[in-house]
Amino acid sequence: MSQPLILASGSKIRAEMLRNAGVPFEVKTAPVDEEMIRQSLEAEETRPRDIADSLAEAKAQRVSAKVPGALVLGCDQVLDFEGEVFSKPKDPEDARAQLKRLRNHRHSLLSAAVIYEDNKPIWRHVGIVRLRMRDFSDAFLDDYVNRNWEDIRHTVGCYQLEAEGVRLFTRVDGDYFTVLGMPLLELLAYLTLRGDLQR
Repeated sequence: MSQPLILASGSKIRAEMLRNAGVPFEVKTAPVDEEMIRQSLEAEETRPRDIADSLAEAKAQRVSAKVPGALVLGCDQVLDFEGEVFSKPKDPEDARAQLKRLRNHRHSLLSAAVIYEDNKPIWRHVGIVRLRMRDFSDAFLDDYVNRNWEDIRHTVGCYQLEAEGVRLFTRVDGDYFTVLGMPLLELLAYLTLRGDLQR
């Protein structure tokens, strides 16, 4: 990298994606009140896509202000179910309630990435994946949440597609990395085009 890349996120899966792609980076988490921002945007009837973008930008901007000369990558993901944005579950009962609403329906995951340099945005992308959940039984749902609560409590939608969560679905239309929380292919293309990564 010709400039240092900073990931403004404590997400282990986002860090793992960058590491696996051979992208050098460091992590500086952004102290951003995501829930307050999300609630404020929802009160203004902001589209889910723009909520994801705004949350990613808030993280990138906050860290960029402290590290001049670095590329700062902020990311966020929201789940859009018929225009309603889902948050991470508060407890196992909340997870069950969310999954019951998503059962046998389609929803979208929107993964936003924004890069800041010297406290200004220079690149942004929002990847969209459309998913359809199967009509699973209540018994399966209870067992699934009980087995996976510690892993799904930090996820929108209460599932990890890379783990047992894949059993909840009949169809996934879109990019796998976007499901995981980052539009990785678009990010790599941009960094390569800029010359930060080798062509």
